[in-house]
Amino acid sequence: MSVDLVATVVKPLHREGPKFVAAFAVATLILWLIWEPLGLIGLGLTVWCYYFFRDPERCVPMDEGLVVAPADGTVSLVEPAIPPAELGLGTVPLTRVSIFMSVFDCHVNRAPVAGEVTQVAYRPGKFFSAELDKASEENERNGMVLTMADGTRIGVVQIAGLVARRILCEVDQGAILERGDRFGIIRFGSRLDIYLPDGTASRVSVGQLMTSGQSVIAVLGDDRPAASRIE
Repeated sequence: MSVDLVATVVKPLHREGPKFVAAFAVATLILWLIWEPLGLIGLGLTVWCYYFFRDPERCVPMDEGLVVAPADGTVSLVEPAIPPAELGLGTVPLTRVSIFMSVFDCHVNRAPVAGEVTQVAYRPGKFFSAELDKASEENERNGMVLTMADGTRIGVVQIAGLVARRILCEVDQGAILERGDRFGIIRFGSRLDIYLPDGTASRVSVGQLMTSGQSVIAVLGDDRPAASRIE
């Protein structure tokens, strides 16, 4: 097996992953000793657990003004919405792009732009399905504001889902992030909302697949709707 093939199949793990993979592996061994078919089921779940916590490198686009996807998954909503009050982004509706992460998506979250973390705010809540619109308001969430060098602010909100019960934000207020830098993870199946600054429209549509740190969701200052843009 070539080195390139190994690198393609075997991905690095997020630091939260090894303890879960180890627990699944031990459980698999016990199940195997009890009854081999149970062990095979456990083996499948162990492979899935490893896959869930994968943390692959990404080719982050470097063009000026780009806003990249902060999460892997499927765009579930693109609409105007008032940002959560705890972010301090005001009461004027901003374009919100919601990305739903299934249990098969990579759950490592990345910074959509370069900037300083000027706000981090956790709010407990419920655990409705992350695909529902009301999840943005009622579910457990952790919000973060990134302030760019020119003062532009972008809000990013990690939202727990029906299965996800653990939001991890690994940066504190005052941290400096580059576009595509890792800042957190959510276990297991969840959603991420990003609030674009006023005057910036989304380049994506509902149903599109996103790759965190790589897919472009907006260009700062471009307020043309995605449907009217001719590339």
